[in-house]
Amino acid sequence: MLLWASLLTALPAHCWGFWAHKTINYYAVFGLPPGLLAFYKPHIRYLSEHAVDPDMRRYLVAGEGAHHYIDIDRYGAPPYDSLPRRWDSALARYGADTLQAYGVVPWWVPLVHKRLTEAFKAGDAARILKLSAELGHYIADAHVPLHASRNHNGQLSGQEGIHGLWESRVPELLAPGRWNFVAGPAQYLERPDHFIWNRVVESGRAADTVLALERALGAEFGGRKWSWEERKGKLVRQYASAYARAYNDRLNGMVERRMRQSIYAVSCFWLTAWIDAGQPDLGKLSAKPLSAEDEKEFEQLQAAWKSGVMKGRQED
Repeated sequence: MLLWASLLTALPAHCWGFWAHKTINYYAVFGLPPGLLAFYKPHIRYLSEHAVDPDMRRYLVAGEGAHHYIDIDRYGAPPYDSLPRRWDSALARYGADTLQAYGVVPWWVPLVHKRLTEAFKAGDAARILKLSAELGHYIADAHVPLHASRNHNGQLSGQEGIHGLWESRVPELLAPGRWNFVAGPAQYLERPDHFIWNRVVESGRAADTVLALERALGAEFGGRKWSWEERKGKLVRQYASAYARAYNDRLNGMVERRMRQSIYAVSCFWLTAWIDAGQPDLGKLSAKPLSAEDEKEFEQLQAAWKSGVMKGRQED
C-alpha cells in the first residue's frame, strides 16, 4: 500500500499516466525468471521512475510523439491489411511523412527492442536499464485503444478529455488495492514484431467501443459527469468519481486488463532481448551511475516537461 500511496501523491494526472507507466514497469520486473530478476529487481526504482522519460521527451523533441501511437484507422478497417507490417514496405507504399504523421509505435517497439538486445550483448548495464525503462513505455502505449485511433482524445466526436479519463482518471481512482496486476511469468517471443502488431490491432478494434460507451454514458449523466476537486491547493474540473466508476463498469474492466497485458508484454520483451543476446551472465554487471550525458539529458527532459508545452500532437 505504501507503494500505491507514494505513486498516487507524487504523480500528475496525464496520459497512460505517469502513474500507470511507473506501475507497469514496476510489476513487469516480477514476471522475470531468476537470472533476470536478480539484475532487474535492485534497479526497480530506476525502471519505474524512468518509465516516463519518453513522455517528458515529447516536451523537448517534436518528432518523439509519433513513437507513442498509430492512427491505424486511417489505413482502413480491422485488421488493417492495407498497412504493411514491414517498415520498408510501409515506407515504399505511404512515404516517411505520412507514416510519421500518423504514428509509428508498432515499428518503433521492435527497434528499441533490438537496441536493448545489443546492450545485453555489449554488457552495458546502464544502457540496458535505460532502454528497458523506455521500451516498457512504448509497449504500454501500444496497448491503449486511443493510441490507435485518429480520434485520440474524442476531438472528432465532441468527447474531448476521454484520453485522460481512460488512461488516468479511471486507474488512479480504482486501481489502488483493488486491481490485479499479477500477469504471470514472462515467455520468450518468437516474433516480437508480430506480438506488438497483434496488440496494436487489438487496440484499434477497441477504440470505437471506448468512444461509443463514453458517449452513451455522457448522455445519461449530463452535467453530473463533472465535479470540482482540489489538486495541489487548486480547484480543478475533473470527471466525477461516480462517472469514472460507471465508465469502468461499462468497459467491463478493460483498463485493468490492458494494464495487466502491458505488464506481461513488457516482461516478455525484456526476457526475449536477453535470450536473443545469448543469455549473458548479468551477475558480472554492475550498473554505473548515470553518465554526464545521461544526467544532462534527464535534466533537459525535466525542464521541458515542467514548461508544460508539448511539442507535436497534443493527446489530452
